[in-house]
Amino acid sequence: MIHPEIRKGVKRLAGPLEALATQIHDNPELAFNEKKACAWQVALLKKWTFQVEAPFGGLTTAYRARWGSGRPAFCFIAEYDALPQIGHACGHNLICAAAIGAAIALRDVLKQEKIRGTVVILGTPGEESGGGKLIMIKNGALKAIDAAIEAHPSSRTVPYAGHSAIRSVQVDYTGKASHAAGAPEKGLNALDAVMLLFQGVNAWRQHLVETSRIHGIVTDGGVAPNIIPDHASCLFFLRSMEDDDLTRMIGRFRDIAQGAALMTGTQARIRVAKGGYRSGNPNARLNEFFVQAAAATGLRPEIPEKSGRGSSDFGDVSHEVPGAHVYFRITKNSVAGHSVAFARAAGSAYGKRQMLRAAEAIANVGYRFFTDAAFREQVRDAFEHRGGKNTWP
Repeated sequence: MIHPEIRKGVKRLAGPLEALATQIHDNPELAFNEKKACAWQVALLKKWTFQVEAPFGGLTTAYRARWGSGRPAFCFIAEYDALPQIGHACGHNLICAAAIGAAIALRDVLKQEKIRGTVVILGTPGEESGGGKLIMIKNGALKAIDAAIEAHPSSRTVPYAGHSAIRSVQVDYTGKASHAAGAPEKGLNALDAVMLLFQGVNAWRQHLVETSRIHGIVTDGGVAPNIIPDHASCLFFLRSMEDDDLTRMIGRFRDIAQGAALMTGTQARIRVAKGGYRSGNPNARLNEFFVQAAAATGLRPEIPEKSGRGSSDFGDVSHEVPGAHVYFRITKNSVAGHSVAFARAAGSAYGKRQMLRAAEAIANVGYRFFTDAAFREQVRDAFEHRGGKNTWP
């Protein structure tokens, strides 16, 4: 399953790819501020003779790199934003290195074998917050793209089982301040409303479908214990594997939030964020071949019993074009993402070796897409079967 020249190409690139992954890991940048990470990638891609547009897609830290012309056009997705306080605890430094390595190795083989088409890398900022891919899609970043793949670090190597759709909801309660000991009867406690909302949500969890999630934090709980808070706020994320279920969840959440206001005599302001990420739309044929290619590289893929519950703006990509957001193991034991331990794994020698294997695997998915017309049709059929748009020529 592994083209020998792709394997050799990734091996030749190992030094620069590992250096890039280390450099980005050691200089974490938050969403839409990935100036160094973007600049380092752009410089490497220009050195490797890709045509690079940066900024791109309406974002200053996004880029598009291309080689070749015409169709088919296969896209590798790069991410490189970090998390607050814990840096690259989601391993995005490895995502972009794998995408670039795969694109370069694939480009060299296509060039050698005189195979027509376009290899694309999209550098997409702000996945952890802000939805960079959504902005880029609105600005036409996926036009003339026939399929896309992204390789994400994990504790397991698995195909794309989907993402949860997600919306964030901010709730602000306004009450009336008063002395908490001297005249509590004259106050209306906004923090009580927030606490009642959390209690209502906790009672609701029993009745949620298993594929849904809700979790929140208090963002403002008052200023001093002896002052009844006249303002309190909280922020929740609502998730579901089905877009329609998420719509119903938002309606129920509004009712619970208003109920907390009624019980405390406060006023609620409920703001549902615009946009949000859509649920994932896995492509069975891209998944199947990734599993074969990953096994051939030594990544030891598994078939998950159920989909994950995380969310990503790649979900929106997968509704626009056939897509696979696959995962590759960078830990020898089970380690939770978004943890200090996972951040260490993303900078480890083992993690970087696994990144090179992932680059081989997804490059071979791309190679088959370019060289096997029947496979391309199967990818398109699988996409359309799940309700995807037909944008191919």
